[in-house]
Amino acid sequence: MKKLFVALLLLTIAIPGSVMAAEKKKNPLASWQPKFDPSGAEYTYILSNISHPVIEGVGVGYRIRDKVWEKSGGRLYVDFRPLAQLGGEKDVISKLKLGAVQGMLSSSVAAANISDLLGIVNLPYIVDTFDKLDTFRNTPETWKPFANGAQKQGLLVSDITGYGPYGWATTSPVKTLADAKGTNFRIAEAPVNTDAYKAWGLKFTVMPWPDVPQALQTGVITGLDHTAIVCNITKKFTIAKSFTELNYAQGLFVHVINKRWLKKLPKDLQDILLAVIAEESAATRDLTRKQHDAQVAKAKEAGVQFIQLSDSDIQKLKTDAEPVLKKWGEKIGVDYLAKVREKLGS
Repeated sequence: MKKLFVALLLLTIAIPGSVMAAEKKKNPLASWQPKFDPSGAEYTYILSNISHPVIEGVGVGYRIRDKVWEKSGGRLYVDFRPLAQLGGEKDVISKLKLGAVQGMLSSSVAAANISDLLGIVNLPYIVDTFDKLDTFRNTPETWKPFANGAQKQGLLVSDITGYGPYGWATTSPVKTLADAKGTNFRIAEAPVNTDAYKAWGLKFTVMPWPDVPQALQTGVITGLDHTAIVCNITKKFTIAKSFTELNYAQGLFVHVINKRWLKKLPKDLQDILLAVIAEESAATRDLTRKQHDAQVAKAKEAGVQFIQLSDSDIQKLKTDAEPVLKKWGEKIGVDYLAKVREKLGS
């Protein structure tokens, strides 16, 4: 009886600890909780994103949170909500315009749903390399129109971070455009992507991101239009074991702020928020370059085959995309698109 009592006592003590450990394991954001108490903040900035903060371009939200808290002396709290806690991107865009959400790290593919002009960063072979992205961001003639591109919607583009260059993760190797013709690609719910895939004459399925794993496993789709960073981190390479490096666009997160809310902030807090966003976004663009190299190396070590199309196939993709550029140039502004292409050499 004594042994039984001791065993029951030990079990009783152990259960709360194991439950707490299980609860911590269930919370994917446990490691990113603030090391300060935000309850005393005078102002709160709710910032949304759909992805996981292990991606550098997303984790920037927490770095902004901590730096703003420090520089504002605890007056402004950036309440960062990744992993689609506030809903899908289209829903959050609506909330952002209304002011129910004050900020959003919108994917570049969704940004064209905010304003046609923001679609310029997702057009094929325009802002398609890390160097061109830096030039685009750091050149006033290319950046200022973009930053002001959502003014009519009551929004301000404050900066951009990224998640690497786009390509095709496929269940069978795609070494040529002829191979690509036999692949059913999942693409994002974005107008630029739809136009590009139609111009390329490729089979595609528009599908929400949460539906992708099952669709890949069941063969509903056999290819995924995304970046190596995302495909490796989210385990898509466990099924799609080949990656064709198209590098036709940089995956970006566009940091959009509700202007009405921003103007209501005291001027010193406005300055702190915008300065921190700019500083941390620039640092994160450098981190994204490193993360891309690291994730590609890890994927290769795990047996993922990386493929490059021939120069002639890439040229055909560029040529076939010209009607898309013409169509979107009329929406974005012909002169602005021409200026961006000139400055970037695209």
